Amino acid sequence: MSLRRIGLVALLSVFFFLGACSEDCAPTQTAAAPTVSASDSPFVATATVKELMDATVEPAADGLWEAVAITFTRTAVNEHRPRTDEEWKAVRRHAVTLIEATNLIVMNNRHAAPPETPPGEGELTPAEIDQRISATRPAFVQFARGLRATAVKALDAIDKQDAEALLQAGSDIDEACEACHLTYWYPNQRAPIT
Repeated sequence: MSLRRIGLVALLSVFFFLGACSEDCAPTQTAAAPTVSASDSPFVATATVKELMDATVEPAADGLWEAVAITFTRTAVNEHRPRTDEEWKAVRRHAVTLIEATNLIVMNNRHAAPPETPPGEGELTPAEIDQRISATRPAFVQFARGLRATAVKALDAIDKQDAEALLQAGSDIDEACEACHLTYWYPNQRAPIT
């Protein structure tokens, strides 16, 4: 028998079985759907904010910052920027990643860093950062929204293939990141005077 005929016979057998199955074939008990309250989230935070920064935020921001650069030498001014559609598409991926990472950062029950993480010089401990975020959660969410807004500006610049606007958005992204870090990670440091 050919494979086509075997497949047809199998398909007809399934239809015959389904057609022959009546109410007697129905399960006698239906499993109750689990109750989920409005406050329950279907999301489970696994990584910490620091791990998200290392894995998504920093690489995405770096991809945007490195996309446009102006360097000066003694003899020339060199401009680096995306030029082809593929180069712009690659930069666009970084902007989308950064935008969506801001949603991950503010998920409930996400810790700042693994508890055993030693703080860097001038940084608070993970427990102190968690406490600070918990005490001022609306402000923390606003910082994430501010970062998101700057990343959206970058995305808009990319979609217009506007290198100057992307360069400005990169500066805004840097300021948004630093404002949050100065508030939660190393609040005792002073921002450099520009």
